[in-house]
Amino acid sequence: MKKMKTPLRKCTGCGEMKNKKEMFRVLKTPEEEIILDATGRKNGRGAYVCPSVDCLTKAVKSRGLERSLKVPVPEEVYEQLKKEMENLEQS
Repeated sequence: MKKMKTPLRKCTGCGEMKNKKEMFRVLKTPEEEIILDATGRKNGRGAYVCPSVDCLTKAVKSRGLERSLKVPVPEEVYEQLKKEMENLEQS
């Protein structure tokens, strides 16, 4: 049997290639709306961030998410991502 390749994605903060399922996906929908995609299957352009506050800080500072999505990212999306990461660290 053939072994399946695991899909890798690049973090917009640290630049490391990691497993797609380990990362948060930020999505730009066809209606130009920026949302978090927990399923990883929604339609639109996606950008990935590691589940650490350090990577999120780097992505905000370098505007990595904005470059990947090709649109300005609202502050609310960054706040929502930060809350999700803090919830994961507490669990």
